[in-house]
Amino acid sequence: MTTVSEMNNCNLSAVLHSKQDLRIDETPIPEPNENEVQLAIGSVGICGSDLKYWMYGKCGRHVLVNPMVIGHEASGTVTKLGSGVKNMKLGDRVAIEPGVPCRLCRVCKEGRYNLCPDIKFCATPPVDGNLGRYYTHAADFCWKLPDHVSLDEGAMLEPLAVCVYGCQRGAVSVGSSVLVCGAGPVGIMTMLVAKTLGASEVCITDIDDNRLTFAKKLGASYTVKVTTDDCQQLASDIRNAMTSAPDVTLECSGSDQSLKTGILVTKSGGCVVLIGRGSLEVTIPIVNAATREVDIKGVFRYANCYPKALAMVASGQIDVKPLITHHFDLKESLKAFETASNRDSSAIKVMIHCNQ
Repeated sequence: MTTVSEMNNCNLSAVLHSKQDLRIDETPIPEPNENEVQLAIGSVGICGSDLKYWMYGKCGRHVLVNPMVIGHEASGTVTKLGSGVKNMKLGDRVAIEPGVPCRLCRVCKEGRYNLCPDIKFCATPPVDGNLGRYYTHAADFCWKLPDHVSLDEGAMLEPLAVCVYGCQRGAVSVGSSVLVCGAGPVGIMTMLVAKTLGASEVCITDIDDNRLTFAKKLGASYTVKVTTDDCQQLASDIRNAMTSAPDVTLECSGSDQSLKTGILVTKSGGCVVLIGRGSLEVTIPIVNAATREVDIKGVFRYANCYPKALAMVASGQIDVKPLITHHFDLKESLKAFETASNRDSSAIKVMIHCNQ
């Protein structure tokens, strides 16, 4: 096993012990197994799922039972190589694709490894995340960063990969008319990906004026503020804002109302993609969708999207840096989570730096 330097004898990590109980603890420094690398973590972004674990102790069907290191949107620098690693060297800066599948089951062999029943995903109980000084990960799920791509940008590849996958599922292409519901980090990056793929117009909705202004600044064709619970009225407002009904609606807010609106407003023969997560069970106008052949597709994380996300950032087609609005060091993790969860902070993406 090869090492860059002598390691410290402690590994400060942000450990979620139970809901609303996030602590900075000393944890053992992990050693890489075969085909793994040890990483000195640089940047970790806070995701909506991290906030759900922190606030409620659960995210969807996943429930926190034992203390868990939080965080999965990460980048870092290779500090040790496990046996068998040939695609990395010490000092490489990498983005970490947080889900490692079995590689052997049918869905893995079909290329849809995000659906692997045995996938191990950072900060999904009981698997620890990577908001700490050191972390180990499968080398083949670490993506080398070009010299001109920062560790902050590397951490942003994780949510960007979600957006790339969502646009792929919706078959967004040159000339597509696109509606994005929700102007949070994923919604705004979904808008950017759609434009990069050639969408002719992108409308984005939200309840927050500041986020809509920000989305407009970054290139949204139209913005619509959600001011009503009447889905039919909201659909009418969106149609009036756009030149035509959207070919593709990408739902990124996790709002049940937004999903219903998306079905109603999407053109006949179009597609609605669920990127956000709403209620586990929701009533939708399914007959409306069926008789107009509006396809409804789900998204679960992503598969084979990191190279595309990295190419978009490295080439300059997408600039994720403006979305990073707040910075904290590792010991300030609790403050970072409080900021990310506070709408009054106007935070888009909160980044925590583990190497400071």
